[in-house]
Formats: sequence, structure tokens, C-alpha cells
Amino acid sequence: MPHTITSGDLLADRRYAYAQGCLDDGDPDAASEMAEQALEIAPRFAPAWFLLGRAREAQYGRTGREDDHRAALRAYASALEIDPDDVQGARLGLARIGDGTAASAISPGYVRALFDAYAPRFDRHLVDGLSYRGHERVAAALDGPHPLGRVIDLGCGTGLVGAALGGRPEHLTGIDLSPGMLAQAERRGGYHRLVQGELVGVLAGEPPASADCVTAADVMIYVGDFSGVLAGTARVLRPGGRFAFTIQSHPGDGLILGADARYAHGEALVREAVAAAGLDLRSLEPVAVRRENGADVPGRVVVAEKPGGSRFRHGS
Repeated sequence: MPHTITSGDLLADRRYAYAQGCLDDGDPDAASEMAEQALEIAPRFAPAWFLLGRAREAQYGRTGREDDHRAALRAYASALEIDPDDVQGARLGLARIGDGTAASAISPGYVRALFDAYAPRFDRHLVDGLSYRGHERVAAALDGPHPLGRVIDLGCGTGLVGAALGGRPEHLTGIDLSPGMLAQAERRGGYHRLVQGELVGVLAGEPPASADCVTAADVMIYVGDFSGVLAGTARVLRPGGRFAFTIQSHPGDGLILGADARYAHGEALVREAVAAAGLDLRSLEPVAVRRENGADVPGRVVVAEKPGGSRFRHGS
């Protein structure tokens, strides 16, 4: 989320702050009223439209009334129309209440804003608070007798994967949407190059067959349809190169957008997507990469290989 939310009008900002406080206190009726007052003063204030959507969604959850549902849809749609980059997450709200495609509900703008705000406390919260181990699992999946060569770390964040890989890569590139996260990765060190941008777009600019390994730890939870990431990765991998990544999993076969605003991918979906990208699936191991509410979150560590080489044969 943005560090400072303002409409440019002090009175509208106060109404917005009151509305946020009411919603935080569990009073969506008062929150709706205050958000509407803010919008009377500043009708193009996207965060107030988003807040109104959340309040109306909460009202709909309590009452089940169709007018509350329609009001939530209108509010989220207005927020998205004003802010097409969707830093607030209006697409997620629309998907939650049955309007929108789950696979594209999490927008790059939302992820970038979320992690820019999250960057200073990311490691402490994720590793210490949630016992996150995805970076270690991905690094362990690339263990073997051969050097790693040139590695691209997708969604590198604060550089946890780079640290877990130690000095094994000959050259390590980190790619992330969030400038705030990249600043943390630069401070941590270990990367030869850091690139800010959307994963598929940055991959498209990399030379073909230029990487020996690609990694992505806790990235696919924000990528519903990861076919573009897989295709881009397949393009930049040399024959025999490996792609190691984690997913959040569920017992079914398809894609689920959970209440935690993360994607969970079924095993069949992963297998189909890997094959469609022209990669060979080498392993699909169950793992808990973090804990939430005292319970392990089910996941998988996936290793896929580009055919045609022998240097990085699984188990060699």
C-alpha cells in the first residue's frame, strides 16, 4: 500500500481516516457513510472508493442483500477505473465477490505497492514470524556436484534466495517488481545485477539460452497463470538448465485464490504448465514453506529441466 494516502483535500482525508478507523473497529455501516462523505468532497479519490468497496463487501457478508453486493461492485470498479494500476487491490475485491477472473486478480501494481511498504520488515515478519523456509528449500533443490553457473532469481525480494545459495552461482541476477525490496537485496549483497520490473517482461529482454538455473521462491503465490513465467524461463535456460520454484498447493487440480489473497496451484495444473512450456518435470516435492495461525501451509518445491543437455541432470 502507498506510504501516504491523501486526496489533496484535508477534509476528505479526515473523512477517509475516520472511515478506515470505523472499518478497523468492525463497523462497516459507519465506514460506508464516512467513505461516501469523503467521496462527496473528492470524487476521484481511488483509495476512498476502495475503502467503500471493502465496507460494502463487509455489509454484504453480514446481510446478504443484493443492494450491498451491487454497491461493493460499483465501488471496487470505480477504484479500478480511477487507478488502473490497482495499487489498492480492487481486482482482488471484485474476484472475492464474484466479478472478475481469479487468475488475473492480483495485479503487478498491487504487488509492487504491497512489497514496497513491506520491505523494511519483510525478513523479520516472514522468516521469524512465519518460519518461512522457501528460500532454503529452493536452494537445497539445486544441490549437486556441479557449479550453478549463471542464475536468475525471479521475485528476489530482499535477497533470501541469494543468501541461501551462498557463493555457488558464477553470476546472480535478481529481478523484482518492488524497488523497496531491491534496495534491501542490494544492502544484503550477493547479487551481481538487480533489475526492477515485471517478471515476464524482464525475462523477454534476457538473451536466450543465457542462464544455467532460474529460481522463484514464494513468487507463484502472486501469479495465478504462470504460463508466461514458465515460457520465459524456458527461453532463457540453456539445455539442461533447471528451474526451481515453490508453490502453495491444495488437494484439487486447478487454481484457487484463497482468502489469504494468495494463489494455490493443484498438482495437475503444475504438471500441465511445465509440460506446455517445453520443460521436463524432475521433482514435485511436498513441503511446508511457512506457518500461519499455528499450522503449516501446504506447498511444493518444483524442479523442472530444459531438455537437451546433460550438465545438470537431476541426481547426477
